[in-house]
Amino acid sequence: MRAYLLLMLVAAAVTYLATPGARWVARRTGAISAVRARDVHLRPTPRLGGLAMLLGIVVAVVLASQMPFLAGVFDTGPQAWGIVGGATIVCLLGWADDVWDLDWMTKLAGQALAAGFMAWQQVQLTSLPTPDSLVITSSRLSLFATVLVVVVAMNAVNFVDGLDGLAAGLIAIGGGAFLLYTYGLTQQATPENYANLATLMMAVLVGACLGFLPHNFFPSHIFMGDSGSMVLGLVFAGSAITVTGNIDPASTGDLLSGAQRVPLFIPLLLPVAVVLLPLLDMAMAVVRRLAAGKSPFHPDRMHLHHRMLALGHSHRRAVLILYVWAAVFSFGAAALVLWDWKAVLAGLAVAVVVALLLTLGPLRTRGRFLDDDVATGSHPTVAPATPLTPTSVAPAAPTLTTHEGRQR
Repeated sequence: MRAYLLLMLVAAAVTYLATPGARWVARRTGAISAVRARDVHLRPTPRLGGLAMLLGIVVAVVLASQMPFLAGVFDTGPQAWGIVGGATIVCLLGWADDVWDLDWMTKLAGQALAAGFMAWQQVQLTSLPTPDSLVITSSRLSLFATVLVVVVAMNAVNFVDGLDGLAAGLIAIGGGAFLLYTYGLTQQATPENYANLATLMMAVLVGACLGFLPHNFFPSHIFMGDSGSMVLGLVFAGSAITVTGNIDPASTGDLLSGAQRVPLFIPLLLPVAVVLLPLLDMAMAVVRRLAAGKSPFHPDRMHLHHRMLALGHSHRRAVLILYVWAAVFSFGAAALVLWDWKAVLAGLAVAVVVALLLTLGPLRTRGRFLDDDVATGSHPTVAPATPLTPTSVAPAAPTLTTHEGRQR
């Protein structure tokens, strides 16, 4: 575990130190989030934080490739470099989108290309997470399933990327639970060797998120933009896919009993729990827009984070409460590895009640220390509106606080 913690620290440090450079690049290339009617930020803000996050991930993976402890991860195949290469593709795609505002078909094609590249590098869904470990015998079906999972994960993170620090914090929390999950499964499956690709990629992904959050939490100085949200979704999906190839339920199922076998039989249970909020937000948005006769990509102000603000929460309170929900689902699923399902269910019920009280209770109108004006040191109705560049400013809308990137 010390090796993984070291890599997490390296990814965090590189991302943190590189973020000011990403802000400079955003200004130079015009990747600035102007204020629009559907946004909740009040001033133009750079949105290329994904460049810094990608750099943190790349540096940490390169360092990992030189560590004897993780030599087996890189000797067995190109999967790690496949994930890094796919992340680079979508980061460049997101950069182009943040600068030139690409149409949705171009972005979808680029996402499919990145997912296809990962599949070409053996990061491919070859079995379904069922008790019988159903194998996908058709190479075309396997490729389609891989691309579908990766594209859905990228867009789910992009949909929830709507408040300062929200996407990075959700992935950091869920990724931490997933890291513990994969590390525990590796200990049980291969007690002589704890090296695992999924654990490695989760460690560097969590590190990149933690390194970016000090710059991104309210009041944010930079957004991750599409270049960041797609990188988070792709790396997370790639890590989840590799679990099915590295841990075989048929060979390790006899090591566990009862509900402890569930995570082995359903290796994608936790990844789904981690991105449950983004997936829920995306599904609701698609259904809502299709029911209204609009495109699934038509923007609106009815995402989960918008609803939190409408309930009366401040920007920071809304983000922290959504963090709580992410922790409830993620660590609730991860707990199945260690404890009986009845105990996990009881604890999960208590956690859900607490989260509901935080969401719908009196905290909506109390807790002055979490108000946005306390963080900015200004009156809540006064917004710092100094433009970064004259050409990047769109007409301001009467909105609430700040917004993370360009919401779909």
